[in-house]
Amino acid sequence: MRAVFPPTPLLRNDHLSARFGADIWLKREDLSPVRSYKLRGAFNAMRKVIPAQSVFVCASAGNHAQGVAFMCRHFGVQGVIFMPVTTPQQKIQKTRMFGGHHVEIRLVGDYFDNTLAEAQEFCAAQNAHFLSPFDDEDVIEGQASVGVEIEAQLGRAPDRIILPVGGGGLSAGVRSYFQDRVEYTFVEPVGAPSLGAAIAAGTPVDVSPINSFVDGAAVAKLGARTFARLSTVKPETIVHLSEDRICTTIVEMLNVEGIVLEPAGALAIEALHEIADLIRGKTIVAVASGGNFDFERLPEVKERAQRYSGVKKYFILRMPQRPGALKEFLSILGPEDDIARFEYLKKSARNFGSVLIGIETSVPDNFARLFGELDAAGFTYTDITNDETLAQFVI
Repeated sequence: MRAVFPPTPLLRNDHLSARFGADIWLKREDLSPVRSYKLRGAFNAMRKVIPAQSVFVCASAGNHAQGVAFMCRHFGVQGVIFMPVTTPQQKIQKTRMFGGHHVEIRLVGDYFDNTLAEAQEFCAAQNAHFLSPFDDEDVIEGQASVGVEIEAQLGRAPDRIILPVGGGGLSAGVRSYFQDRVEYTFVEPVGAPSLGAAIAAGTPVDVSPINSFVDGAAVAKLGARTFARLSTVKPETIVHLSEDRICTTIVEMLNVEGIVLEPAGALAIEALHEIADLIRGKTIVAVASGGNFDFERLPEVKERAQRYSGVKKYFILRMPQRPGALKEFLSILGPEDDIARFEYLKKSARNFGSVLIGIETSVPDNFARLFGELDAAGFTYTDITNDETLAQFVI
């Protein structure tokens, strides 16, 4: 592997170490050549069947596709990469950049399941080698190299490793390497709890429909091979984080540390808050699994982070249709309250109009004062900040 790329850095983070009273290190997989750990598994799986096999097939809309493309160019073999038609152009272009003329990209299906079925059908017809993103022993072994590097760079095994979980390839590989020499925290998004569901059921189960926001870890069903290596995981070692909450870490790491993380790459860092009492005084490694972040998503990420942190709220205000009503409302706003959204619908046949309003402020406590004064003034309003259905349409 060292002939392909150097070890990714293991860096002590002073900011997080001071906050949690621990010795916290980040394993920076976001600094690999493809900005994720996925090329490790692709490298290991491909090297074992070359030169007998020279055509490889995968289905992916993200990091796995880029890892496979990079390795196809490295080994000088051909790759056919199936992606959903809905895949963002940025990901298609990066995959093509890494693979060059060694890869062919086929856009098939609106949903990943359709894309996967087409890829497997093509693979069987062409007698090519299918590269699973996680459910493959050679892929799992390749991802285990993250653990090998951590121990070599730290000079010993850490006290605890925090691992993000999607299909389970990274966590199965690292756990297989360290076995019981370290403690573990496994982290997955609330919208795709594949590991937690598998442990509860005693077998991998489909948790569809899933929330695809944390795309690098949004897997509906844990792999059979990865589950075989994770089946003894204790439920209390699994942490589930909401998608909005993960956004707070993306924003913080960008603003404070200048580190660009994708949602899945931020999972392990945000989980530190959940295990703060367990890690004081200990050496902790959190795996930052990827940094393929499309900056067109930044406004949404900031929005989600603000809503989760309680410094931004949306509500529908019932505004009396009389002169001075709007001025009265504006006078209630505090010096740190900023109007971020204001849409007023006046209907002449009614005595009241509806206002969709968004307010940003500096600290969450400001809303208690604002709502208290609205109540005292007799305004009627409905807080819709956490109404997911309305949020999809109006926020």
